Amino acid sequence: MEFSQAKQQFITTWGELGCNWGICRTMGHIHALLLISPDMMSAEEIMDELQISRGNSNMNLRALMDWGLVYRSSKPGERKDFYKAEKDFWNVFRKTLRKRKQKELAPMLSMIKDISAVEPQCANSLEFKKVVNDLGMISSAADKSLDKLLNSESNLLLNAFVKVMR
Repeated sequence: MEFSQAKQQFITTWGELGCNWGICRTMGHIHALLLISPDMMSAEEIMDELQISRGNSNMNLRALMDWGLVYRSSKPGERKDFYKAEKDFWNVFRKTLRKRKQKELAPMLSMIKDISAVEPQCANSLEFKKVVNDLGMISSAADKSLDKLLNSESNLLLNAFVKVMR
């Protein structure tokens, strides 16, 4: 396979995977392009490479910076901004996990806390209470485990996590 084909396949696949991680396809494409770029890229270079509009490029670059996956910087003598990706994959993993925890797990825990005070009065409400309590226990355990993983400064926990998942 030629480099250009491999590069295109990587960018396309990373964009598709990004949809599973809670980011849009174009955001994944931009992240992939910046990951494999040896140099910082301007928004114009990103737009040209991916054939996307300025608005799409700017919106997704801001989102990637919000996630902590892309950094903006400048070059001496240049007026435009340049972008580079976080390339330490332990940091990429932690930042993605932190954002997903914030967007998905935190609202779940909040909802469980709000509805767990229901008093069982019939078979349906008894079953409801049991399911909510079970979900609360698992969600709380996941939250505590993720906090430990996110606060770890080394990838020893990641290696252990990967072994457990096999």
